[in-house]
Amino acid sequence: MKQDTPSRQIHAAATEGWHGASFVSSILAGTLLGYLLDGWLGTEPWLVVVGIILGSYSGFMRLWHYSKKMEEGPRAR
Repeated sequence: MKQDTPSRQIHAAATEGWHGASFVSSILAGTLLGYLLDGWLGTEPWLVVVGIILGSYSGFMRLWHYSKKMEEGPRAR
């Protein structure tokens, strides 16, 4: 069994933080894409709303898959 060294703990914390940032970036990417498409197609504000919804869904799915891997244990990662 491997011991948790400080460098392993830092790596684990950074990895978990990245998944939170990934969630936020998914929402921001969907919003930005919707905003740009709204400006191009003139459909304001509908594609921004769709982008926020799809970005949120994508972010939640990323976190869901990550949490399932955490439950399966270290071999799944």
